[in-house]
Amino acid sequence: MATTTSASPYHAAESPSENGGGGGGVRLRVQRFGTFLSNMVLPNIGAFIAWGLITALFIETGWITLIGDALGYSGSYGLVEKIGGWGAYAPEGLESTGIVGVMITYLLPLLIGYTGGRMMYDDNLRGGVVGAIATMGAIAGAGVPMFLGAMIMGPLGGWSMKKLDALWSHKIRPGFEMLVNNFSAGIWGGILAIVGFVVAGPAVEAFSTGASKVIDLLVSNNLLPLTSIFIEPAKVLFLNNAVNQGILTPLGTTEAQDAGQSILFLLEANPGPGLGLLLAFTFFGKGAAKASAPGAIVIQFVGGIHEIYFPYVLAKPKLILAVIAGGMAGIATNLVFGSGLRSPASPGSIIAVWAAAPPSSLLGVTASVVAAAGVSFLVAAFLLKLDRSGDDGDLSAATAAMEARKGKKSSIAGNLTGAAAERTGAIRSIVFACDAGMGSSAMGASVLRKKVQGAGFTDVTVVNKAISNLKDDADLVVTHQDLTARARQRTPSATHVSVDNFMASPRYDEIVELLQQTNAPDREPAMAGAGPTAGSGTPEAAAGGAGDGLLATEAIVLDGRGSTRDEAITQAGELLVSTGAVDQAYADAMHERETSVSTYMGNRLALPHGTNEAKSAIHRTALSFVRYPQGIQWKGKDVTFVIGVAGAGDDHLKLLGKIAEVFLDEAQVARLEAARTPQEVQQILGSVSV
Repeated sequence: MATTTSASPYHAAESPSENGGGGGGVRLRVQRFGTFLSNMVLPNIGAFIAWGLITALFIETGWITLIGDALGYSGSYGLVEKIGGWGAYAPEGLESTGIVGVMITYLLPLLIGYTGGRMMYDDNLRGGVVGAIATMGAIAGAGVPMFLGAMIMGPLGGWSMKKLDALWSHKIRPGFEMLVNNFSAGIWGGILAIVGFVVAGPAVEAFSTGASKVIDLLVSNNLLPLTSIFIEPAKVLFLNNAVNQGILTPLGTTEAQDAGQSILFLLEANPGPGLGLLLAFTFFGKGAAKASAPGAIVIQFVGGIHEIYFPYVLAKPKLILAVIAGGMAGIATNLVFGSGLRSPASPGSIIAVWAAAPPSSLLGVTASVVAAAGVSFLVAAFLLKLDRSGDDGDLSAATAAMEARKGKKSSIAGNLTGAAAERTGAIRSIVFACDAGMGSSAMGASVLRKKVQGAGFTDVTVVNKAISNLKDDADLVVTHQDLTARARQRTPSATHVSVDNFMASPRYDEIVELLQQTNAPDREPAMAGAGPTAGSGTPEAAAGGAGDGLLATEAIVLDGRGSTRDEAITQAGELLVSTGAVDQAYADAMHERETSVSTYMGNRLALPHGTNEAKSAIHRTALSFVRYPQGIQWKGKDVTFVIGVAGAGDDHLKLLGKIAEVFLDEAQVARLEAARTPQEVQQILGSVSV
């Protein structure tokens, strides 16, 4: 659902109300708080899942005993009882036995506290250690799992340790640094542990008890479905992290410890409402919304990425009634069946939901998803049938609005009109980042570098990196719009630009304009067209190029078969395999790579390539070339040329840069369209060499 967004929504998003005043400021503060909470929980979600799986298998009503009882087994369960902490090993209070009790009482809160402390001390391990010590005090001072206590004491430990370290920074005599650091962390951590024991533990226990009574009141009076009136709109406004991670997960985990399951885990994570909405668009939508909805269903329902359906609601706000109704139906169904989950379902995929459901709740949980999807579908279908407007413009604008609400910009128009004034220095470093730091980022960096240098900014560096290798030292970061959120987490101080077209994005020209404003104003632009024209197709360019084995004649197809993106990737991969350049594993990885970020580059060009992990399956650097005269759809974009890329070592960086230069030349693209023989294609791509 990549869409090119306009600048105006982002300019509006940087209004005064968004920076602290009015409702927008409140919403953004809540979003940031929710993100802060989720950043403590989500890195440790694997531990929650591990605890949920162990619980599902080994507790008294788990899968092992359920199957054993069904088969007529009447003996002692021995090791199962010991791992689950029941029967002869039943825990008392906080003296939990078995893996189940120890994990929920100690491991999970300590992980949250450690993560929170480390976050608050700029990813410093000292903050994590002190946060964990402080959390331990809260754990010992309460009789319920200390998730909320960990979310308080962990960040407090990291933040306060950072402040204390700043007091004596650069004042310690050489040779005594380790002594001071160790003792200061130990002493301060011990003090905070006592504070957690005396204050935080009892306070959080009292809050949890009160919140549980409120939940019980809603359940006993059949009012719990009404929470959807708040939860579903909150999701669309990206407040779901504050609700789910800050409230529902801690309370649900406490309830699951006592009751073996909790309905609270499904209040926000149920994929049914989003599924029903997208199904309605599939059958009754129009334009881009109808065309993109089937693909969005797979991402939302199987992948668990609920954000994919938010633009559909924002495009037609009245459809919020559909997801509210669906959410209420799902909750009501779970109440009827008495069903819930043992642990959080993250992401909110049907697979994660089923995996976290205890055996006795599988039917009810499944019924709740079906009911939520059915009600949401019926309401959304009815509203769509009444709506006679188109969806194309609405969906594009709504995607922009969605990203503005979440704080992700896909344009730097705000920088050009107002935000640029906030910069105090020139832009010297630009990083083009992608998932693996390979294909798309190398291509984009090459195109952008040429524009930046062509404008005379030869002192500005443009490099490509993997997002995981980003450090907060770049002035400007460019990413595909699907990856901007991840890049922001790594480089919060940088200006971020989102693109969906690597070859000819209008964002590149806006970046040059921004450089003209922030860098030396009297810089003279370089002469347009200075230097040799890449990919000119001359004999000199062809020599030593693609025709010498990089692009073999048998790897060129002028009339591609198939009509879909996946078929095109398969054919490009098969050509690389048939020429002996790669193993089949690399061709398979080309499909895997496409599921991360689209390899559509712009100018009707797609460059499918394998993942970084599949590089071992490359025997030699090579290309394949497939032309589709009638064109194919590549995630909503028209593609004529598909070039499969297999680059050994760092060869892919050079390859993609050279390919970019060729396809930026309209005359060369026209020659590729008119080529009648593989040899002509080899000559045109002659400058593509390593």
